[in-house]
Amino acid sequence: MFVDLQQDWAAGVAAGLAADGLARFDSIRTRAQLVTLGASLGQVVPHRDSGDDGVTTLEHRAGLAHRLGFEGFGTGSLLPHTDRSGVPEPPALLLVVCGRKSVTGGECIAIDGRAVYSDLAENWPGAVEALTQPRTALFGGASGHLGSVFEQAKGGRIRVRYRRDGLVQYSPDITRWLPTLDAAIERHMIRFKLEPGQGYVLHNHRWLHGRSAFTGERIMYRLSLNPHPEFAIPSGFLAAGALGVAS
Repeated sequence: MFVDLQQDWAAGVAAGLAADGLARFDSIRTRAQLVTLGASLGQVVPHRDSGDDGVTTLEHRAGLAHRLGFEGFGTGSLLPHTDRSGVPEPPALLLVVCGRKSVTGGECIAIDGRAVYSDLAENWPGAVEALTQPRTALFGGASGHLGSVFEQAKGGRIRVRYRRDGLVQYSPDITRWLPTLDAAIERHMIRFKLEPGQGYVLHNHRWLHGRSAFTGERIMYRLSLNPHPEFAIPSGFLAAGALGVAS
């Protein structure tokens, strides 16, 4: 869903998130505008790498890019993942705006976890059963969060938590299903480029995201948020057919 911010502002973004878990927009020209939009949409959740305003500037930093967990500051590809998987309650929303586009590459990657779940449920039900079992994935290292790829949430909803790097360990019971999961993620992957001032916000409990490798001085600005309650943006998704709804 593409939102006209000049007409709808945060309410339009919230409507897109409630419907699809993802909304795209443009016309954010300054960091201050990004912070204002974020504050209108939800409560800012500080990040390890963010400034005092909660914004993280994602740009090439050679001294950091080689460190585990800091790959966002490099120029290489980022595998699909959900943010802050190593904490018990990851922030719900991820707001990203382009400050400077790359010369080549640098496409944004997004995958709807509901589509992946439905694909697996129809074609590989054993994978869904395994990937929903509690305490089968340790996210974020030894002091991180012990959970599962698909988590049962309130109201029969399902949340997704995922990464594929050195900061996750999967149990032998689900390791055999990871290639099947990765293939489903690949099937439902969408790619798009952002021009300066363009951005997107996604529900981190439903959508995975990543990027392709790039050249040039690409800069992205990121905010983590928990939505204001009045927007009634649900966490995760309902599996297809649940309560007669697929959202």
